[in-house]
Amino acid sequence: MTDEVLVKVDHVSKKFCRDLKRSLWYGVQDIMSEVTARKYEHTLRQDEFWSVNDVSFELRRGECLGLIGPNGAGKSTLLKILNGLIKPDKGRIELRGKIGALIELSAGFNPILTGRENIYSRGAVLGFTRSEIDKKLDAIIDFSELEEFIDTPVVNYSSGMKVRLGFAVAAQMEPDVLLLDEVLAVGDVGFRAKCFNSIYKMMKNAAVILVSHSMPQINRVCSDILVMNHGNPVFQGKDVPRGIDKFYSYFQGEEEGIVTGNGQAIIHEIELESNGVKGIDEINYLDELIVHIHATIDPDIRFPSVGITILGEELQNIAQCNSHYQNLEIANSGEKMQISINLGSINLNPGNYSISLGIQTEGIGEVLVKYYNYKKFRVAGDFFGYAFVQISGNWKIQK
Repeated sequence: MTDEVLVKVDHVSKKFCRDLKRSLWYGVQDIMSEVTARKYEHTLRQDEFWSVNDVSFELRRGECLGLIGPNGAGKSTLLKILNGLIKPDKGRIELRGKIGALIELSAGFNPILTGRENIYSRGAVLGFTRSEIDKKLDAIIDFSELEEFIDTPVVNYSSGMKVRLGFAVAAQMEPDVLLLDEVLAVGDVGFRAKCFNSIYKMMKNAAVILVSHSMPQINRVCSDILVMNHGNPVFQGKDVPRGIDKFYSYFQGEEEGIVTGNGQAIIHEIELESNGVKGIDEINYLDELIVHIHATIDPDIRFPSVGITILGEELQNIAQCNSHYQNLEIANSGEKMQISINLGSINLNPGNYSISLGIQTEGIGEVLVKYYNYKKFRVAGDFFGYAFVQISGNWKIQK
């Protein structure tokens, strides 16, 4: 049944103590409370804090929950509770079916054993019998793409090779509930794509919980989102892009205005204009955006080229505009000038963006000055999408 609830988390909380000695004493008290059937202490005691505080959600077969938040938010603690490694202090968890966990894929390998021998030991940890591993061995080796090195001791493997081997073994599981914790943080692009295809196949018949700091991965895979901060659920639901926007709000980002270049140009100021108003740092979705650049360029540079790049939250290059590609000649007298670029209607989905700006010699030549992440701005609006850009398209419906 596709609507079958496989994961039910009901008001789950877990607390820890910052002081080791006091933590051990509290542990003894809690064990005695359970043994004597006395009322368990749910309030915080000295030096205690909630690592997970009152989290609830349900997940069905075929759904994928993105569990995100800053470091220390409680994500790994919640995942350990779900995996049965630690016990919650409050609340109830129901998991149905076979549980599979892909956590720290390269951990636990015996460095003096070969890749082939480690397949058997890792498979046994995951619950496979030796006969089952025998049947899956060729598929595991083929998936890992390590045929040439499979009989080499793992101590000689790179970190990426260890991840390949770990995922190749884990990918043979057929779980009902799949827990993923930063499993694709290492590895080349081609293998990550291969892993995602494997995850998609497992997702068809499983409820998946993915912990990641890579928002493109979350956007790509997840149907639901849970944002945590200091143990508390601060946003949850099916609006994944809005949850990602909430996640980004906890970070200041890279320092603005990092400068490179040979010094033959100076950028004094950059202004953003929309709807006739200059000096803004926020525009509405689909409003016109004009960039005003105030600069002085060495008079020996007769026809410089100017380029701007719009960056996303993780400083990905999203869009660019360059005078050279537009066959535009910018005449330079050496005096301070203003260069204005009308970028037209901005169809970037609501979120935070920044602008990098560079001035070069004629064509795409020597860099005179370049400012990375120079100017931040926000696109405001109610619409959120899974990509950076919305294309209106020329729609046509035929019967």
